[in-house]
Amino acid sequence: MCRVVDLRQAVLAKNDGAAQALRSGLTARGTTVVNLLSSPGSGKTALLERELGLARGRAVPVAALTADLATENDATRLARSGVPVKQVLTDGLCHLEAAMLGRHLDGWLPEDTRLLFVENVGNLVCPASYDLGESLRVVLASVTEGEDKPLKYPTAFGLAQLVVVTKTDLAQAAEFDEAAFRAHVQQVNPGVEVLLTSARTGEGAGVLLDRALAAGDGSTVHVPVMAGQQHPAHHHHHGQHADGHDHAQDDHGEDHAAHGDHRHAPAPAAR
Repeated sequence: MCRVVDLRQAVLAKNDGAAQALRSGLTARGTTVVNLLSSPGSGKTALLERELGLARGRAVPVAALTADLATENDATRLARSGVPVKQVLTDGLCHLEAAMLGRHLDGWLPEDTRLLFVENVGNLVCPASYDLGESLRVVLASVTEGEDKPLKYPTAFGLAQLVVVTKTDLAQAAEFDEAAFRAHVQQVNPGVEVLLTSARTGEGAGVLLDRALAAGDGSTVHVPVMAGQQHPAHHHHHGQHADGHDHAQDDHGEDHAAHGDHRHAPAPAAR
């Protein structure tokens, strides 16, 4: 058991180093990374597609990298926004890691990119423990998933710097208790902002984009209590997954990932 724990910590420590290097390099070139985490079917692709379109309309140089176990469906959808989009197929791996992300960005990400949205694998367990070099970590949950989602996945919600509720157009039909959800979020992550959105009606449109741009411009970003002081550079705390399983058995080299590249001319630079 000790060897398993030691291996997990070694993998996470290696990832932390890669994440910090990636963050430093991207920050130096003026690129802000936004890490989007959620369960499958939360509606994050629909929301991201809308935000990318708004960014392009505002002449903000933006790109998106989306990760899935299989298919390039999400990249195809996001590419409709007209911004550079890349698909990463993890071949069964339940999360992205910093070194893997760095390899996929190398030679692909346009130099003038101001914002990079990373749509992580649909999973609220594994991705929560891996820093990707992001400047803003966003956790999304739809109104159809239940108000107790933050309590069931305390690590994911507890390390979020922003929480986004999606599909609010279905709130009444789903009998979503907004007050209860907010209370549960605050229980695991006091002080974090909660945004309400609907890709269908446009509620909250552009707010995620605004928060991402603000983070890139140096505005204060929420520091979760759970993050503690162990990793002051990126405010993430790494530990055993909430389900108690060991998902970190190796450093998941690039053999796990396949690519799909949907290139589009980037929007005019506007910093």
